[in-house]
Amino acid sequence: MVIWVDSGHAENCPPRGHCPGFQTLINDWENFFSYYGCQAGFRGIYSKSPKMFYNQFQLKKRGSWMIKLKVRIIAGCLGWYLAVSGMAVLSGCSRGQSNASLHEMKAPVKVAVVQSKDIPVEVSEIGAVEAISSVEIKSQVTGYLTGIYFQEGQEVKGGDLLFQIDPRPYQNNLAQLQANLAKDRSQMENAQVESDRYDQLIKKDLISKEQSDQVRTNWEALKGVVKSDQAALRNASLQLSYCAISAPIAGRTGALFAHKGDLVKENDTGSLVVINQLQPIYVSFAVPEQYLAEIRKYNESGELEVLVSIPGRGSAGPELAGKLSFIDNAVDRATGTIRLKATFANEQELLWPGQFVDSKLKLSTRKNATVVSGQAVQTGQNGQYVYVVKPDLSVEMRPVVSSGTVNDDAVIEKGLVPGEKVVTDGQLRLFPGAKVEIQEPQTPKGN
Repeated sequence: MVIWVDSGHAENCPPRGHCPGFQTLINDWENFFSYYGCQAGFRGIYSKSPKMFYNQFQLKKRGSWMIKLKVRIIAGCLGWYLAVSGMAVLSGCSRGQSNASLHEMKAPVKVAVVQSKDIPVEVSEIGAVEAISSVEIKSQVTGYLTGIYFQEGQEVKGGDLLFQIDPRPYQNNLAQLQANLAKDRSQMENAQVESDRYDQLIKKDLISKEQSDQVRTNWEALKGVVKSDQAALRNASLQLSYCAISAPIAGRTGALFAHKGDLVKENDTGSLVVINQLQPIYVSFAVPEQYLAEIRKYNESGELEVLVSIPGRGSAGPELAGKLSFIDNAVDRATGTIRLKATFANEQELLWPGQFVDSKLKLSTRKNATVVSGQAVQTGQNGQYVYVVKPDLSVEMRPVVSSGTVNDDAVIEKGLVPGEKVVTDGQLRLFPGAKVEIQEPQTPKGN
């Protein structure tokens, strides 16, 4: 489409000065005729069309085929140039109209209302479950296993019989020591009687003192032998008792590393089984050292509550509650953290040794904090910001300062006041001053 230009207007285009490409087109038209008109030798100014231009100009040398060819070339170039320039003008005008309509479009967004409410002051870290007591069961004597009285993974009580080692060698040893004790005790008693007799004889000067001392020494020596026999007998009885291995604590047994008929050795490196106490149980976690003073302050005023949640459990149950029971006596220099432990009753045995959990140490409650949905807070080159929806449904990009999140809600220290509406979804379509259409309001989740 070719747009022919008159002294001030063009078809389907705003007046000169209102269309960005209009003045440029007029200037280029005039420059075109000024240059090529002189080259072709025509007189007069440009006309309204190439045809009128061709009829109006006067050739210097009529009948010259070279002049005619030049005129035809100029007319063709002029028509092509006007067509291309006219399309550019229309394109520039339509683009301006498109930009104007873009500003009038309303972006669909979702919003949340800024609220003021009490929130818990917490320290959240990854924790590990630890058994309060974990016992490796080992044999204290050497012998063959003749009985196993539990199943792997079974709950046992303190004192329950777990293993039986062949007791016969230890029973025989005990019987031999008992016989030796009886023999030595008999000899000691005879030596005592003989010593008493010699004491009477020496009083009557019937024997020498040397003979009396010798008999008394023999009696004292036999007394020592009897005491040694008694100690050996007690040790043998103890060794015999080790043949029956009982559970020292209540807990759950693990994998079995020995079976009936195996030869077990005294204090071997490997254990027969491991028992872990599950009720109660520890959750251990480390927090940055900057929280140490605050933790100690609140812990002195009362027991601090620790909440844990099991990853992957979802909404299967509420968080498990325990009490802070241990603060380590030194900060780890390598990590700059302090180790803490919380005790949980674990009556349902949901916590398992070695398991990782999400732990939260609740220090206090912050009153009337300004909170908003965490989806509203965006991060840019200059820091965090939100889009605030004004009463006229335009948006304002406002910088904010957030101190963290609690239950998916962002705690705002600076930049927002309760009651304001902020965009939580659709921020990619927005810019300062853009109009919005609210689709579905949201409010922060409750504690």
